[in-house]
Amino acid sequence: MLKILAISSRPKYERFDPQDLATAGDSIVFAGESAEPAEAAALAPDAEVVFADAISPVPAELINALPQLRMVCSEGVAYNKIDCDAAAKRGIYVTNNAGGNAGAVAEQAVLLMLGLLHRVVSGDASVRAGRQIEAKHEVFSSGQDDIMDMTVGIIGLGAIGQALAARLTAFGCRVIYNSHHRKPELEEKMGIEWAERDDLLAQSDFVSLNCAVTSETTGMANEAFFAQMKQGARLINTARGELVDNASLVKALESGHLAGAGIDTLAPEPVTPDNPLLHLSQEASERVLFSPHIAGITNGSMRRMQQHMWQNVRLLGEDKRPTCVVNGI
Repeated sequence: MLKILAISSRPKYERFDPQDLATAGDSIVFAGESAEPAEAAALAPDAEVVFADAISPVPAELINALPQLRMVCSEGVAYNKIDCDAAAKRGIYVTNNAGGNAGAVAEQAVLLMLGLLHRVVSGDASVRAGRQIEAKHEVFSSGQDDIMDMTVGIIGLGAIGQALAARLTAFGCRVIYNSHHRKPELEEKMGIEWAERDDLLAQSDFVSLNCAVTSETTGMANEAFFAQMKQGARLINTARGELVDNASLVKALESGHLAGAGIDTLAPEPVTPDNPLLHLSQEASERVLFSPHIAGITNGSMRRMQQHMWQNVRLLGEDKRPTCVVNGI
């Protein structure tokens, strides 16, 4: 068994992959999710593999402090916290769990959409406060839309985007998408449409972010982006908080240009108390639905991703190429 340094917590592994953890024995050392690079390296200076929580940094300092390192595995799909260039310079694989939690994240995106449409937060609060009839009359007065009548624009048609499109077309939604590469075979198979970014923003009742964080996509949802979205549209982000400029989203919500936002991921993470999205006016706040970055954390997803990571360890131990390599090695 290769020596593994986990920038993560032991209970997570005990819950989702106890059999392999027991087999690993002393070969895996847990440094915790917020370990400093020098501290982590000192715990397992002979580590050949690093397992890292998807929001825990794996900087060049840590990579270069481990002379026997051969692979860094993101526990999730995202890998933007790993210094892929530093790893590539040393011929170290960086891998992720592409597709491992696609269905779960897609379900969370649908949940956020439905939660916004049906005002679940304010409705729940009204009933608890004894205002059920008042809340019901408010819906009669202002109206409530069906998701089947919505056009949903998906930005990024990877595994999660495809899983989301499948669920939305089952609801009867019109689904349009934009990605680096057009996928005509999926358009025909799934009944979805390609659109240029500007057209997607202008047509969509919901815009769902389902792309990776790169130098190109960081802060992509900015003031100009929101201005292009149709009046009364809603943003859904189950990808990464770094895709969104927080101040611009606040402005779009407070002005009423956006009818709402469903957000599973905020930047920075851990979320800080001074994040402007936590200090919206009461009216705007009631049109925002948060979840605590749990979209992909289902029992099935976690088991699949843990099993994939251990499979890559076995492949590496047999001097074979691991799967889902993301840094070009």
